[in-house]
Amino acid sequence: MKSLLLVLSLLLLISCGQQHDVASGLQAKADSLQQKTVHSYKPGLGEFMLGIQVHHAKLWYAGQAQNWKLAQFEIEEIKEALNDIREFNAERPEVKSISMLEPFIGSVEASIKEESTTKFITQFGLLTNTCNNCHITTHHEFNVIKIPTMPSFPNQDFSVHR
Repeated sequence: MKSLLLVLSLLLLISCGQQHDVASGLQAKADSLQQKTVHSYKPGLGEFMLGIQVHHAKLWYAGQAQNWKLAQFEIEEIKEALNDIREFNAERPEVKSISMLEPFIGSVEASIKEESTTKFITQFGLLTNTCNNCHITTHHEFNVIKIPTMPSFPNQDFSVHR
């Protein structure tokens, strides 16, 4: 009986030591991964703005073609990019000015839901002007956005397909 207790005690001590080794190993791996994330790629504000510019143009062509599903998709992509800017570039002073776009994005979105081409054209123009006002506010007045005049996406059909 004593030898059984001794064996069980030894096994308990060994397993505790192994658990400590496992915990130490896991902590070392977690620390290593955390260090790697510090040096991982983080998109810059310019990358996000370029994406917004693409979606801005696609939004225009979708609205012109009265492809309201595509237009809704594109406005959602713009909203997502703006949220990503707030998350990944929060330290940039320009980020504070993004909120000026929200009412105009909402107005464009409302015109999409109404499926009103006339309202869409008006609201899109106001959104575009607000983009430029944001650029002026953030000292990027040299970056002027306009309503697209020639599709940059020859590989995309903007018409409605049902």
